Amino acid sequence: MDTQNEKLTIQQVAELTGLSVHTLRYYERIGLIHAIDRAQNTHRRYSMDDVGWIDFLNKLRAAGMSIQQMQAYSELQRQGDVTLPERVEMLKTLRLQAEACMDELRENLKIIHYKIDYYEGVIAEGENLQEVS
Repeated sequence: MDTQNEKLTIQQVAELTGLSVHTLRYYERIGLIHAIDRAQNTHRRYSMDDVGWIDFLNKLRAAGMSIQQMQAYSELQRQGDVTLPERVEMLKTLRLQAEACMDELRENLKIIHYKIDYYEGVIAEGENLQEVS
């Protein structure tokens, strides 16, 4: 089977991407996803390229990009390579924001590690005191 030319139902794409059918329809309605091809019965039929684009949108969202920013990015993408400089700038901004979040998480994690070590030390000390008694 030629998986690159395989057409997928909305349910199959929902399973592959982790998005709900409702979210996929919403993304199409607001322009994050181009108008999806339809079968003769009017049911949506997604290509693997569509799935790749949706996966990319998922990554943008997980990295902190807003729906409005994703809409702007999607519109630029549809306009073609002439918009590459704008898209690169959007991605650089997102990268900086994601790196800042990661730095903050690392700092929070250091505190959690410290507390775990401290509490484990207190527990061990208490056990040592009980053994001596």
